[in-house]
Amino acid sequence: MTATSSSQTSDAHGRLWGAQSRDWANLQEPVHRPIYDESFRRTRLGAGTSFLDAGCGSGLAAMTAAALGAKVSGLDASEALLEIARERVPEGRFAHGDLENLPYDDHSFDVVTGFNSFQYAGNPHTALAEAGRVTRRGGFVVVTTWGEPDGMEAAQVIAALKPLLPPPPPGAPGPFALSDRNALTQYVAEAGLQPVDIFDVDAPFNYPDEATAVRALGSSGVAARAIEFAGEAAVNSAHKEAIAPFTGSNGSIRIGATFRCLLAAV
Repeated sequence: MTATSSSQTSDAHGRLWGAQSRDWANLQEPVHRPIYDESFRRTRLGAGTSFLDAGCGSGLAAMTAAALGAKVSGLDASEALLEIARERVPEGRFAHGDLENLPYDDHSFDVVTGFNSFQYAGNPHTALAEAGRVTRRGGFVVVTTWGEPDGMEAAQVIAALKPLLPPPPPGAPGPFALSDRNALTQYVAEAGLQPVDIFDVDAPFNYPDEATAVRALGSSGVAARAIEFAGEAAVNSAHKEAIAPFTGSNGSIRIGATFRCLLAAV
C-alpha cells in the first residue's frame, strides 16, 4: 500500500472517529479501562516509564498511564479526539499523524501500545513495525484486538451495522481478523517483534439505559460511517434492536465483550 493510500486511510479514520468525539470519550471509551490496567500491569509501567499510545484516541489510556507516573506521549489521526486527550493529560505530548510514519526517533519509548489501532492502519504491518522501531531494546509493544467472536455478545451488536455499511474493499480485513491466536502471533512476528504472551481481558459494555447505549455505540468510527451511508435513524434503530436481549429489568444494559492482547518484546 502506498504512502498516499495510508494517508487517505488516516484522514478517513480521523474524520469518522472524530464525528462524536465527546460521546466516545465519555460514554464508550471507559469500557476499555480494564484492558489498559492489565496491559500496564504486565509491562510494569510506572514512575519514569516512557510511554507511547499509538492511536491514543481521547487519551484515557494516556491519563491512566500518567496517573501511574509514566511520561506520556500519544498519536492519533483525529484532531477532535486529540483535543480531549490534551485536556485530560496537559503534561502529555500528543501529535496528529499516521501510524505508518511515527514522528519519533528510534528507541524512544519503554512501552508502546496499540489498543485496537494497528490493524486498522492503511498498512498494518508497517504500522506495527514502526511501533517496534520507536521502542527501546528490552521494552514492550502491546497489540490489542477483539477477542474470539464466537459467543461474544458484543460481536452480535457489531454485526448489526453490517447491512448499513458500504461494501468493504476486496481483501479488506474484518474486525476479527486477528482474533485467532495464530494469526495474531504471526502478525507480530512478521513485524520483527518477539511474542511473549497472549492474554484476554473481559471488558463488558455497561450502560445505565437505552438512550446512553445508543449514544455510546453510535460514537464509534464504524457507526459514523454507517450513518453517512444509511442515516442516523437506521443506525439508532439497528442498535436498539441489537441491545434489546441484553437489557435488564431495570433498563440497564450489559453486553459481554472480550479483547485479546499480545505482549511483545523488542
